[in-house]
Amino acid sequence: MELNECKKLGFGCMRFPKLGEEIDIEQVKRMFDIFMEAGFTYFDTAHVYHSGKSELVVRECLTERYPREKFMLTTKLSTWNFQKEEDIIPLFNEQLRDTGVEYFDYYLMHAQDREEYEKYKKCRAYEIASELKKQGKIKHIGISFHDSAEVLRKILTEQPTIEAVQIQFNYVDYLNPEVDGKGVYQVCREFGKDIIIMEPVKGGYLANLPDEAKETLAVAGEGSPASYAVRYAAGFEGVKMVLSGMSDIAQVEDNVATMKDFQPLSEEEQAVIEKTRDLLIGMNRIECTACRYCTDGCPMNISIPDIFALYNSKTCYKNWGTEGEYDKLTEKGGKACECIECGQCESACPQHLPVIELLKKVSEKYDNRDKK
Repeated sequence: MELNECKKLGFGCMRFPKLGEEIDIEQVKRMFDIFMEAGFTYFDTAHVYHSGKSELVVRECLTERYPREKFMLTTKLSTWNFQKEEDIIPLFNEQLRDTGVEYFDYYLMHAQDREEYEKYKKCRAYEIASELKKQGKIKHIGISFHDSAEVLRKILTEQPTIEAVQIQFNYVDYLNPEVDGKGVYQVCREFGKDIIIMEPVKGGYLANLPDEAKETLAVAGEGSPASYAVRYAAGFEGVKMVLSGMSDIAQVEDNVATMKDFQPLSEEEQAVIEKTRDLLIGMNRIECTACRYCTDGCPMNISIPDIFALYNSKTCYKNWGTEGEYDKLTEKGGKACECIECGQCESACPQHLPVIELLKKVSEKYDNRDKK
């Protein structure tokens, strides 16, 4: 099975539903079943997702329940999981065991940017992936990417074995200079690489719009906000797959209904999307996608994505009841003001956010209430 043979919607396995602190296995099984029964077959995971549990859930909910030829499975070599060349093969074998398969359809060098790329080169990750491909344990080699078009051009020039590039791409980040969605997309086209889209709804933000933006987008028709975001990304030439990190059955059903018989945006819908984008860009919002890469290594146990979400809820959605939620959230975790500025979060952030300064901004809203 190849990407060209698949329907264009992929299941991102980074945001599974939970029951308390544990992943809701039974709900994930139902979600996978709905997805597969509608003819969708592409799944994307990583060893680091859900603190190491995502690949195990994929085995329990997918690979132990469906024949291998019925689905495509992608996972990733993540820089957090290896320090030297000798670590890579044992990690890869662990990933095969965890997912319960004998090969991966795509194996991606994860979260490539200017700095991480040098580590992958030093540890000969691309050469090792090529050898695993010769052995039949990988069908295709790719990267997931978070940097500028210039950096991507350098990587693709130096690593011709790359067959696919997974990029962050949505109607807001298309013109976002920090993400460089337009430029990165154009480089992928220049090199003729298959394009896989991640974050088409920007960590859920484009599915749960502020009221003013929701009203603006409603002019386009009766589709959900998420449906327009997914169709926007899927309509670009060269895009082979659009991932959605679905968190409940309703999201699966909405995405499946949108993409089962995919139709690109009309000119009228495109115009409404652009108007909505202009409105969203003007809002004072922290551009966090809640990937949670920043949290595991935080020495102060600050739940950075959740704190940023509360700030956005207050500033963009005019939710003035977030102070109590902040107090409850920080009873067990650290407050924004307790950041020691170690920089771990900023080095891990694929959005390249100035997290330390943003935490100070959040602290002004929440930690300094009694001083005002």
